[in-house]
Amino acid sequence: MEAVKMKTEETKNKAKLKITGAEAIIHCLLAEGVDTLYGYPGGAIMPVYDELYKFQDKLHHVLTRHEQGATHAAQGYARVSGRVGVAMATSGPGATNLVTGLADAMIDSTPMVCITGQVTRSLLGSDAFQETDIIGISTPVTKWNYQITRAEEIPEIMAKAFYIAKSGRPGPVLVDITKNAQFDEFEFSYEKCTAVRSYTPVPKPDIKAIEAAADLINQAKKPMIVWGQGVILGQAEEELKALVEKAGIPAAWTIMGASAIDTDHPLNVGMVGMHGNYGPNILTNECDLLIAIGMRFDDRVTGNLETYAKQAKVIHFEIDKAEVNKNVYADVAVLGNSKETLGLMLPLIKENSHEEWHNEFKKRYAIEYGEVIEKDIYPTKEGLTMGEVIKEINNAANNEAVLVTDVGQHQMIGCRYAKFKKSKSNITSGGLGTMGFALPAAIGAKMGAMDREVVAVIGDGGYQMTIQELGVIYQLNLPVKIVVLNNDHLGMVRQWQELFFDRRYASTVMTNPDFVKIAEGYHIEAKRVSKREDLEAAVQEMIASDKPYFLEVKVEKEDNVFPMIPTGASVSDIRLK
Repeated sequence: MEAVKMKTEETKNKAKLKITGAEAIIHCLLAEGVDTLYGYPGGAIMPVYDELYKFQDKLHHVLTRHEQGATHAAQGYARVSGRVGVAMATSGPGATNLVTGLADAMIDSTPMVCITGQVTRSLLGSDAFQETDIIGISTPVTKWNYQITRAEEIPEIMAKAFYIAKSGRPGPVLVDITKNAQFDEFEFSYEKCTAVRSYTPVPKPDIKAIEAAADLINQAKKPMIVWGQGVILGQAEEELKALVEKAGIPAAWTIMGASAIDTDHPLNVGMVGMHGNYGPNILTNECDLLIAIGMRFDDRVTGNLETYAKQAKVIHFEIDKAEVNKNVYADVAVLGNSKETLGLMLPLIKENSHEEWHNEFKKRYAIEYGEVIEKDIYPTKEGLTMGEVIKEINNAANNEAVLVTDVGQHQMIGCRYAKFKKSKSNITSGGLGTMGFALPAAIGAKMGAMDREVVAVIGDGGYQMTIQELGVIYQLNLPVKIVVLNNDHLGMVRQWQELFFDRRYASTVMTNPDFVKIAEGYHIEAKRVSKREDLEAAVQEMIASDKPYFLEVKVEKEDNVFPMIPTGASVSDIRLK
């Protein structure tokens, strides 16, 4: 009997896989279901790339032209697919070039795992070639980070990284791996992480809080919902829609929450925030109940906190306890995943319509339409407007495209006028406001949803920050559609200079290159439009193409985005002109 036992143990030990740390990284990625990653090779991460070469049939590595592009592509992939985005870089400047994308993913709650190479363990702290303390640098902009110095650590740390990145309120994780850990061999086995001590990603719902929230909703005469990306991340779109329809509550969204409910839904009253719609901004300060769902009361949404919704009771549905009472006091806080908490509350909600209250939003929309919207999308001026370009994209794509916007005037116009039928359709840099985000993010978005039309709408300023990523589109023949709205200015900064700095246009005029020739240099079909009569056909041609396509639209140089809440002002002080 003893001999049989010994033989079984011997067989088990032989079955264990002894591999290098570099190969272990690849096996960890495969075990987590990763099929696409973005990165840029270099000396300190070369062992992992060498192993990656052997697994090309299972893992598609996309060589971006800059490490920042890798992070934004991973973000776009994650935001559209709902999976964890993965980016990889070498040590030193390769690692530091990831930081902007990490910060962007952190504030926008995007699940991402970044892997960086590092100098060998014995050289740590010696200022070796391309050594940088990426753990110290990235700590403020990651949900978690860790430096691996021994190969044996790899399976546990990688499993933990993916679990933390995607659980609860998602976010970016960075794993730094010394070169010796990549070369050393160990007996590999992998087990997915399902819990981390002292980490509670999803709070258990409090039934009493849910009942209290339902009571406030049932009693309210002028309730208003503002939802954010937490609805999309929590996959609570259907629950939100059911609440809105059952209780008849006007519902507005932050830019990160856009597309969770069909833009044309009759109870969808538009966008809140600095360049949001007139009605939901003004009526925030007239509602008697403000129901915040999966949003964090960002300053661009609230304006002056001293005057924000002071007359209203506030219910805050939130997965991250740290966000509750951080900016706006909540009379009732409902912690947990919004899909679960809304689902538990729905049976307690009484049917209602609030028709008179909803008519107040319609009245404000009529004012905004006459003062702003009609002029933006049906202009009478000679020059093209950004709004009419978005309108043509909506029409050509049947309101079904994924819109990826950069940062600036075009971003606000895109978020205001894009029409969405499906969730996960509005991909933008919300909290950090990263110029250069859109082009690489569109690459990731297209790869995360190959069956969907992906249109990147970018300003001439932000486009030139990551223009080199056209090389990825050319190399992969990826059918991303790129629209550059060119006004030869840093438009949003110029708008502020006009309105608040007595038209002192300091460093905002752009002398731009020939964007069409640059696109053609990457063998991408390209066209330029400057006349209204040519716009519709050009957009239709772009959307109809099954190949990459670049369209430059020359728009008015001095168009401003309205409505607008001046910095530090109340949402009630929103300007229509």
